Amino acid sequence: MSLMYRRVLCLGAVSFVALATAMETQAAESGAALVDEIVVTASYAKSLEAAATLKRAANYGLDAVNAEDIGKFPTRNAADALQLVTGVTVEKQRGAGLYVSVRGLGPQFQNVQLNGRSIAVNDLIENGGARGRQFRFEVLPSELISQIEVVKTPSAEMDDGALGGNINIKTFKPLELGTRAAFSVRQTYNDVRKKTDPAVSGLYSWKSADGSLGLMASGLYDDSHGRTDRLYQVGWNLDRFKNVLGTGFYTPSRTRPTIETEHRTLKSGAFSAQWQPNSDFQTDFDILTTRLDVAYDEFGLDIYPDDTTFATPVFVSGSQKIVGNTVQAGTINNVRWMASRETSLNRHDLTAGGLKQTWTPGLWTFTAEFAMSRARSYHPAGRATTRNRIAFFAPLSYDFSRGYQSIPQLTTTVDYTKPANFVGQAFDYTWKDSRDSDDMFRVDGSHAFDGVLTKVAFGAEYHHRNRDYRRRDWVLNTILNTPLTSLGSDFYGPLPYSGFLSDKSGNTPRNWVNPSSTAFYKLLYTDAVAALPRSNADYRNTFEVDEKISGAYLRGDFALDVQSVPITGNLGVRYAKTKQVAKGTLINGSTPVPVAYPKTYDNWLPSLNIKAQLNDDLIMRFAASRVVNRPNVTDVAPRITVSRDSPTASGGNPGLEAFLATQLDASIEWYPNAGTALTAAVFYKKLDDYITATNTTIQVPSRGDVLLSTQVNGGEAKVKGLEIAFN
Repeated sequence: MSLMYRRVLCLGAVSFVALATAMETQAAESGAALVDEIVVTASYAKSLEAAATLKRAANYGLDAVNAEDIGKFPTRNAADALQLVTGVTVEKQRGAGLYVSVRGLGPQFQNVQLNGRSIAVNDLIENGGARGRQFRFEVLPSELISQIEVVKTPSAEMDDGALGGNINIKTFKPLELGTRAAFSVRQTYNDVRKKTDPAVSGLYSWKSADGSLGLMASGLYDDSHGRTDRLYQVGWNLDRFKNVLGTGFYTPSRTRPTIETEHRTLKSGAFSAQWQPNSDFQTDFDILTTRLDVAYDEFGLDIYPDDTTFATPVFVSGSQKIVGNTVQAGTINNVRWMASRETSLNRHDLTAGGLKQTWTPGLWTFTAEFAMSRARSYHPAGRATTRNRIAFFAPLSYDFSRGYQSIPQLTTTVDYTKPANFVGQAFDYTWKDSRDSDDMFRVDGSHAFDGVLTKVAFGAEYHHRNRDYRRRDWVLNTILNTPLTSLGSDFYGPLPYSGFLSDKSGNTPRNWVNPSSTAFYKLLYTDAVAALPRSNADYRNTFEVDEKISGAYLRGDFALDVQSVPITGNLGVRYAKTKQVAKGTLINGSTPVPVAYPKTYDNWLPSLNIKAQLNDDLIMRFAASRVVNRPNVTDVAPRITVSRDSPTASGGNPGLEAFLATQLDASIEWYPNAGTALTAAVFYKKLDDYITATNTTIQVPSRGDVLLSTQVNGGEAKVKGLEIAFN
């Protein structure tokens, strides 16, 4: 169910009352008739009304979010705005909307487009976790967006590749805006970070006197700071201390208090041109470029009651508090307490542009369109991910019995605020560079008819996507077990923030020694280290996936009356052929060997949409379709990434088959007036060749047994749901 609450603050109420009073006095003096009622309509209501009008007129299942005006999207972030759409949820990262899920299916199941064209995808490089097809909405400023459509029941002309929804982001167009200018200045105060952040945007649109030519330029600068206080616990181990506790009992694994800060700077510019010399001919061109810099700084204290890398933890007999099969409280000796500082500058560049030619001679319509987009996520020189680590070994007394709303008790006998208690650990430096390109060319044609068959549409498309992911890791043990104080005072200091989770009570670390963000890098990452050849791990982490899709479609639109009920809809089929080549490096003994895995498959994808206009205010819809969703790029890559903090790894499987699903959808919509809508929908998705995770143990040199998580096709899955929405 979609519920929305919006608080509106009217700053001009007093002035309006004064004006109304003055008008009434003036009217009384002049003898003029008084106005019976003055109605003030908020512009946000127009946004809701426009979205409802679009949904009502569509020939397929659709929801939308509209801007009230230039620079007046409902939220600061495009992903957050989609929370206003029924069935859409947003995954956030430190408060910023990042990924979008539709109808319970994750971000990789959505097809995100810009002005109806596929778009390259920036990757998650902060912690090295490449994702694949998930579009990062944070790189698109909402000030430049006029509308976002979420199509839940596709038709044949739409790009294939989505099991959840086709999400189309539309920017402003000059022939629609006319000649006008707008700008905005905003200040935002973060009461946790204690920072005031500025943002400024501007747009200028020009339209020629004869209405044939339109030009538009816009730009944005947005600066923000954020702080997130977190205490998270990774999981629970079975039978870790069975020599003391016996079998069948769970004890905690790593627990981590952490303060995460970000300084985000978004710069964006866009240009659009439209030329319409006559009613049959129109040329559209647009280009958008953005750069998002995220300076990340994290302060953590990792507590490892299950790690045997440097010492063997021992459970203290008799200290346990057991509830069911969980050891909720106890004391463990020889636990590693590791203070860490992680920093990086994560840069996300995106450029997307397209050229579209439309020709409409008589009852025919022809379009040709070319689009190109480039996304790159990387670390600028010298600003890759650093992990500076120091540690001591001491008992851990823990108590998780207070419940999830309270901080667990985590205490030790050693003072973690004193530098003299710490020794050096491994220093990590990790560089990542992810490049994604997406090129598309398509041609479409259609002819309108009178009668039951109202239109025949057809078209073909070629789509080429390439993901090139490169990574290097340097793990340096030069200062392992070296007393921290012997390195000098430049290598440590107090935690620069206070008030860690200050609204939560509990005896847990809230202040600890802070490793320097620069001293370790300057000391350890020398020119000689930088010049070292790539390691086998670097080769295993690097991959390239190339994907070429050729497609064509045929669709027929129809309209008829059945017992005086107007019925409209479309029936069509789409064909798509995919050629995929996944490249990487495998290690034969100690020798890296380049490998490539080609794969070709094709899909026939029929679709049907029916709309029944039961009366002026009541609409019923039914839709059925066959859809495909290609595996995540990283899931098909021949790669292995081994965690530095635990004996785990993740890897790809080039043999994965694509998701295929049969979808059914039925809905009813009631529009009693222009500003009101009550809608309900039921949907069913049956997924074939469902992709799921599986684990296996592998041997990694110098690491021993490592649990590898990879993906396999695991049979069928079903998704059933109900949506209810009211405006």
